[in-house]
Amino acid sequence: MSYTKKHAKIDQWPEKEKEKYTKNRETLKLTIPTLLLFCSVCLIFLILLFPFTSPPQTTSFPASSLPRTCFQNFTVYVYDLPKEFNTNLLQNCRHLNIYTDMCPHVANNGLGQPLRRDSKTWFATHQFIAEMIFHARVENHPCRTLEPSNADIFYVPFYGGLYGSSVFREHNLTKRDEVAVRLVDYVSGQRWWKKSNGRDHFLAIGRTAWDFMRASDEAGTDFGANTLMVMPRVMNMSVLTVERQPWKGDNQFGIPYPSYFHPYTSAEMVTWQDKMRIVERPHLFSFVGGPRKGLEKAAIRDELIRQCAGSSRCELLKCESGGTRCHDPMTVLGVMARSRFCLQAPGDSFTRRSTFDAMLAGCIPVFFSPHTMYTQYMWYLPDDRRSYSVFMDEKNSTQIEHELSRISDSEVVMLRETIINLIPSMTYAHPNATNYDLLDAVDVALEALAKQARGKVV
Repeated sequence: MSYTKKHAKIDQWPEKEKEKYTKNRETLKLTIPTLLLFCSVCLIFLILLFPFTSPPQTTSFPASSLPRTCFQNFTVYVYDLPKEFNTNLLQNCRHLNIYTDMCPHVANNGLGQPLRRDSKTWFATHQFIAEMIFHARVENHPCRTLEPSNADIFYVPFYGGLYGSSVFREHNLTKRDEVAVRLVDYVSGQRWWKKSNGRDHFLAIGRTAWDFMRASDEAGTDFGANTLMVMPRVMNMSVLTVERQPWKGDNQFGIPYPSYFHPYTSAEMVTWQDKMRIVERPHLFSFVGGPRKGLEKAAIRDELIRQCAGSSRCELLKCESGGTRCHDPMTVLGVMARSRFCLQAPGDSFTRRSTFDAMLAGCIPVFFSPHTMYTQYMWYLPDDRRSYSVFMDEKNSTQIEHELSRISDSEVVMLRETIINLIPSMTYAHPNATNYDLLDAVDVALEALAKQARGKVV
């Protein structure tokens, strides 16, 4: 198999601006004060002449200063919930996750810390933070209505994932559930809920559904779970989550895990897609991940690590306890962008954020369970799973390199092109995105919810 396609190395993720230097630094020193004085005079003149100039964009994410038009056929109303259900939870950001200080991750409305000081599109975004980004996107969405009587769908911006992870070790089950119970009581008492008994209402949760489906009253059962998604009133609603329960989650709908790219403009997205089409990919396949213990569905991981480590055509980024490389977004994306295929084994649950990182990098995902992708994100994927992925069952997963090497160059090109075309709908655009006319992950979800709600209400 030939690997001499177009070559365009990616040296930095994201690219840094090239430094520019003048040839005559002495002249520069003399002219800077004069230039500053001239610019100051011009600025004062412009302010006096045009007093109503729009303020610059900031990362505090106010409503966009540029007018945007709703081109989609729906309107969405956002509940103004009591702050205890969302923003007040952030005041305790150090304790929102029993494993991690979430304060850096809840910054910038959930985008997290910029990967560079001047970066506006690349962030170290946490995998379980989609609910905050979703909220910020809908707050600024052009199809948002402030009049509930005109709404097709009703968004309840509860930060249930952040609340749930903050009480994972709470032994008192009543206390573990209390905020979720108050939220459901509050929303179901609203006038607009009663119109359709909540069938046009929805939640967006940044964790997996398993964390909210505790069926037992024993504290030792389903560690860390609360009962939000098994409450009868919530089962009337639609619940968006990064992983749905494949067998009992009829009202659950998978939304992408957030990756690190949050473009402001369509041009930024198109530029990235073009880059992924021509980037050099010297490795046939790669695996980013570590071993798991005591989980039957994660047993395949040891085999993937063994096969990748034993192949000269595989790049392995093994995630060890205490290691930092797997937490470096640019290292992870770099491995994936150098590979044709990215192995996606289940981890602590069926799905992985790594799948969306791989697709962002234009790497063809290889799945070993149908529940890692195919039963999860139906709103976002082509019906033909073979058009964007490779599936390996127990029989052919024992010879990964052999099976992947049988896929022709022309098939690889078609698979990659499908994936690259899917990147915009799998991506969460920046909440302040302007001049952005592509459908992002939030647009796709809202459109599907509105279509579904009309059918339910009728």
